[in-house]
Amino acid sequence: MRHSRPAEPAGGLTVDRTLAAGEVLRKGTVGPYRSLVDGPGEAHLVREELAAAPPSPARGSAPVRAGRRTSLLAFAHVTDLQLADVQSPGRFEYCNRHVDDPRFRHLVPMHRPQEALTARAVDAMVGTLNSVRHGPVGGGEVELVVTTGDAVDNAQWNEVRMFLALLEGGRVRPGSGGARYEGVQSPAWGDDGYWRPDGGPGPGDWYQQRYGFPHLPGLLERALADFRAGGLGVPWLACFGNHEVLVQGVGRVTDGIQRALVGARKTTGAPVDLDLNLDLETLHELFIASPERFLSGHQHAVTADPDRRAVTRQEFVEAHFSSLSRPTGHGFTAANRLSGTAYYAYDVGVVRFICLDTTRQAGASHGCLDEDQLSWLRDRLEEVHSEHLLADGTTVRTGHDDRLVVVFSHHGLDTMTNLGVLPGGPDEPRLAGGAELREVLHRFGNVVAWVNGHTHRNRVTPRPDPLARTAGFWEIATSALMDWPCQARLVELLDNGDGTVSLVCTMVDHDGVVRPDHGSPRSGPWLAGLHRELAANEPWRGLDAGSSGRVADRNVDLRLPMRLPVR
Repeated sequence: MRHSRPAEPAGGLTVDRTLAAGEVLRKGTVGPYRSLVDGPGEAHLVREELAAAPPSPARGSAPVRAGRRTSLLAFAHVTDLQLADVQSPGRFEYCNRHVDDPRFRHLVPMHRPQEALTARAVDAMVGTLNSVRHGPVGGGEVELVVTTGDAVDNAQWNEVRMFLALLEGGRVRPGSGGARYEGVQSPAWGDDGYWRPDGGPGPGDWYQQRYGFPHLPGLLERALADFRAGGLGVPWLACFGNHEVLVQGVGRVTDGIQRALVGARKTTGAPVDLDLNLDLETLHELFIASPERFLSGHQHAVTADPDRRAVTRQEFVEAHFSSLSRPTGHGFTAANRLSGTAYYAYDVGVVRFICLDTTRQAGASHGCLDEDQLSWLRDRLEEVHSEHLLADGTTVRTGHDDRLVVVFSHHGLDTMTNLGVLPGGPDEPRLAGGAELREVLHRFGNVVAWVNGHTHRNRVTPRPDPLARTAGFWEIATSALMDWPCQARLVELLDNGDGTVSLVCTMVDHDGVVRPDHGSPRSGPWLAGLHRELAANEPWRGLDAGSSGRVADRNVDLRLPMRLPVR
């Protein structure tokens, strides 16, 4: 963990440097390939867009007082690990050849040059989070880690096992199938459209020729070798994303896909019996409904592996109830185990966390809620509000004690749009999108934040109540650990002592080697550092894609007027 010193107070506010040193670019020596170096951290930017809003209508609150800031809760947020079985026959890497075709925008990228190293990057982030004992601003103990879905990439059982071993501790198996690597990056497959670290015939692959990617013989064998992980030292909460149950996060798991996943043939080319000259929506809907039709192209023989089988949502939930889980089930409840649902509430001190399942199993990557879950959400919010508003504006006093509320889910407001791409079953309940969910949250004044992922981009957005009844809340989206900038986020909930609360966010780098060319090529930190460097150079989601967000999306002090519950 690389700490930096706090800056001097400015304007009466304490402005701290980031907990992890930011990374500064420098040009590589070959072509446009760029490596990373340590750089100074960023100060926390105070954002007050919601500061003029009315305070929460919560009753039973402590009086406003001037004084020192105190910590109410500190937690870490990590999202979109997308741990992938990179040799799986149920992947569609060849779609990357169509990355510039707008008709494929829902289906790419299907392959990243760094993805075989992701388990090592996750392990390095676990090490970092274990070393962060206290928040850098409020000094409160970091009590838990919140994950927000897409922990795996292709809804496979072996990917789920890898995820749980990394976070709970245990033997991690990044590889699958046979003893040797059998995937699109193999020189034996002769496809120069993928980065081949072992080299191959000809002048080099597309990544090496165009972007100067390095030649690293033996890398894939080291990356996919088994290792033991120590696991997180603090409790962590789970969440369900679209990649947990859909093929590549988009398509339904059909019988054909089930057979392909555990089979011994891997497709490496475009389908031979499917016209790809379809319009965007038709192509997208075809992949959602029948993804196996995209697996009829040229194939290579691979070693079959029964652990590649697809998992259901109920199996995903059940897998979290191990003897190592802290808390038991990682937030999932006994009711979730029985019903196969994946939403729950979890209380820590004065804060209620509400986990939503925003994935639609009918397919497509964006999210929604069904009517049953929306009703459940209103009940869980009412339980921690002494008063709230009905849809018609009537105030209801409940007699319940107040808690502050942090909602978390995989999707955020702007991606809760999956209401009708394809119909579900005839008995599927009514679906609710982002606009309806936002209206519900604005009637409960103790909601301070909605934490999510999915977009692979850092973004912090104020969500004021348009009717000015409550203070609104902050939506905090964190970038993916899979893709650049490969970071997590610390969130400190502080009582400012002046009638406001703050959500202080600090970006955190993992413990991977910053300059892999200076480290041992056999160590875990070296592999993790190489993952981050490759992610920075990935052509579509790398340094130039804007995934780091603006300065106002990273290290920020987010203010809210709020009368706090009596503790």
